[in-house]
Amino acid sequence: MAPSLFKGRWINSVFPELRRKGKKMKKISIILITFICLINCGEAPTQFPEEILNDSFVNINGNNIQLRDILKKHEGKPIVINIWASWCKDCIIGMPDLKKLQQEFPETNFVFLSVDRNEIAWKRSIKKYDLKGDHYFIPDGQKGVFGDFLNSNWIPRYMVIDKQGNIKLFKAKKASDNKLKESLTK
Repeated sequence: MAPSLFKGRWINSVFPELRRKGKKMKKISIILITFICLINCGEAPTQFPEEILNDSFVNINGNNIQLRDILKKHEGKPIVINIWASWCKDCIIGMPDLKKLQQEFPETNFVFLSVDRNEIAWKRSIKKYDLKGDHYFIPDGQKGVFGDFLNSNWIPRYMVIDKQGNIKLFKAKKASDNKLKESLTK
């Protein structure tokens, strides 16, 4: 008799309604999980909204520049955007892979957007790690308009912008990510 208790036969015979509700609850749970996934797993943006294009960053000379002007500067070429910081261990560990990517795709422009805590650390790290590309500092860090657009609390973060200025890849966490290379070869 004890084994049937563990298999649920006793419960099902005494409480047949519980068995029916269990099936119903399972269906409701599956529908709810599917709905949540559809809401949270939306498609990545393919364009920068106007508000993001108007967001201001600081160039290496200390001048403010809007994202739209950064993109315009590289118009007609693919762009890899690297969001990083000098204090980010994963960012620093990934630098060799990033440099390999730069060698593998020399026709691609690399734009570095730093979320460092201050401009001194940012500029020092560019020299220390010998980073080749176009460099900008995000004064608001990850908490500003651009950070909200990324919807990420993790760096490094890589994006690929195609020759027409469209977002081809919205999110990659490593320079060695195959999605990053694929989006640059297509």
